[in-house]
Amino acid sequence: QVQLVESGGGLVQAGDSLRLSCSASGRTFNSYSYVMGWFRQVPGKEREFVAKISRRSSSTDYADSVKGRFTISRDNAKNTVYIQMNSLKPEDTAVYYCAATNSMFVPNIPQKFDSWGQGTQVTVSS
Repeated sequence: QVQLVESGGGLVQAGDSLRLSCSASGRTFNSYSYVMGWFRQVPGKEREFVAKISRRSSSTDYADSVKGRFTISRDNAKNTVYIQMNSLKPEDTAVYYCAATNSMFVPNIPQKFDSWGQGTQVTVSS
């Protein structure tokens, strides 16, 4: 079982930056075995993909809505994944979730991720 804990959310103004962190742990957790992702959700809407990063950081993928503004990274020695969010917009307001999967094929949908954090609120005011 993998435990994920997000941190770094908060209230910012449009144009500001935030960095979210996700710390992973588990009795047999091996960071190199997991693809890590970030998703977000607003009330009344489905959880949507934001970004993901491969096991050894060789590849990343982003939702079109955040491409060029958000950067996902990871530090496997620290079992931590980050997402740097720049030029934030009010429409980025959501609860942000960290997710992990050890599946080999990982499409950008929440159903393919096995473990989830509790989420951290990001609010961007205009």
